[in-house]
Amino acid sequence: MAKEKDQNTKDNKNLLICFLWNFSAELKLILMALLVLCTLATLLPFIPSSFSISASELRFCISRIAAPDAVNSTSLAVVTDPGLENGVIKRPLTDKAVVNNGDTKRLFSGNTVVDNGDVKPKSVLNNGVTKRSFTGYGWAAYNFVLMSAYRGGVNSFAVIGLSSKPLHVYAHPSYRCEWVPLNQSENRVLTDGSRILTDWGYGRVYTTVVVNCTFPAAVNSKNSGGTLLLHATTGDADRNVTDSIPVLTESPNAVDFDRYDTNRRREKYDYLYCGSSLYGNLSPQRVREWIAYHARFFGEKSHFVLHDAGGVQEEVLEVLRPWIELGRVTLHDIRDQERFDGYYHNQFMVVNDCLHRYRFDAKWIFFFDVDEFIGIPPNNTISSVMETLEEYSQFTIEQMPMSSQLCFSGDGAARTYRKWGFEKLAYRDVKKVPRRDRKYAVQPRHVFATGVHMSQNVQGKTYHGTGSLIRYFHYHGSISQRREPCRHLFNGTRIMFDNNPYVLDTTMRDVGLAVKTFEIRTIGDRLIRTRQ
Repeated sequence: MAKEKDQNTKDNKNLLICFLWNFSAELKLILMALLVLCTLATLLPFIPSSFSISASELRFCISRIAAPDAVNSTSLAVVTDPGLENGVIKRPLTDKAVVNNGDTKRLFSGNTVVDNGDVKPKSVLNNGVTKRSFTGYGWAAYNFVLMSAYRGGVNSFAVIGLSSKPLHVYAHPSYRCEWVPLNQSENRVLTDGSRILTDWGYGRVYTTVVVNCTFPAAVNSKNSGGTLLLHATTGDADRNVTDSIPVLTESPNAVDFDRYDTNRRREKYDYLYCGSSLYGNLSPQRVREWIAYHARFFGEKSHFVLHDAGGVQEEVLEVLRPWIELGRVTLHDIRDQERFDGYYHNQFMVVNDCLHRYRFDAKWIFFFDVDEFIGIPPNNTISSVMETLEEYSQFTIEQMPMSSQLCFSGDGAARTYRKWGFEKLAYRDVKKVPRRDRKYAVQPRHVFATGVHMSQNVQGKTYHGTGSLIRYFHYHGSISQRREPCRHLFNGTRIMFDNNPYVLDTTMRDVGLAVKTFEIRTIGDRLIRTRQ
């Protein structure tokens, strides 16, 4: 009997072992699931309260796991309407398979329906051409990006900014200007704005827009204050939206109307320089040479406005700081405009802002780059040249293309390397080709908008034949070379290099000593250790 009992116990053990062996895979999965659940239960108290998952998201996750193959299933896919969760609009695509009587159909929110594997267009024209449509949602670019607005007279204003270039190509945007008096007893005034596209043909995602607001009578004539609104309408066929933008506010008694009286002109500067966007890895030494040369050239009643688009690093700022402290240079940080993709760091917008900002502060405004040096014939002065051109609202300046790597070694190689860039880079390119890369100067009171190489929105005469009076020497690319510029040394007056003819031009070289002396007398020897 005891023997039989032992035999039964042994059989039961064997049966249990066989059972566990046959279902080992399932038991492993169960144990793994229990381990995962225990882990989640342990970690749950440490999960932030901001973390949440919606019911629709949970259903979506489960449906992706549990949904059977679309071709073999007879159930319909359900798509919920877009909902607003946590401030974000969720728009699921309706691309689930729909099966009807064994035929697979796929639904899309675009322009085609796929039926049994065949693409069928929604709209086919009579000539057999498939008509496709495109529907925009949201905004890929802003309707208007405001930089600044300035009063242009007793009854006019200028608004400078950027706008979506495709909008101006394919739609019909328009602008209205409204003056809202601070005193509510006074009437509002509304007028059409005149749109000026200064960089047309150059713009990228954004194009520069200058809106001229001219009212029929004086605005804020009682000097009681008010706000200028710009109503920017997209003119889009799909969604014609108007944005009302406060662009300028005048406090009570803040406007000096004598400033706009032509009979009481009292400009602060004779000459003002408006610089384009400075970007890249600029050479502190080249910037030092440029500012010292032109501060001497234009005289004490001149001012330089520079715009930092990322190029004014700490070493360059050290070069500019003495001139800023003297009040000869103003530096604007415009790095924020990099968010808006325009031509050459939005330089058209930048120079238009400078034009209108200083329109009544200078007799003449010059536009050229920091690798270019304005020059005049010997024994002349800038004031005598400008008196000759007084009758013109604008004149252009002819280019003298200088080599940025060929140096004159007449003083010996050792002394050559110690000279300033414009002293040793003395070879001028004389290849006979059309050169239309001009720079220019304007009398700003007669200009409504401007460009990089000249203004096309000027009231008055423009003069182009200034070659014998004034010109600019262009050392192309030298401003962005952080090294010794001399790549090749020559001692002749006429040379050939890379099949290109050059002649020795000592116009700039001859004033080198005078410029260095002027710098020492004006700001001392603070910059004497400036590096390339």
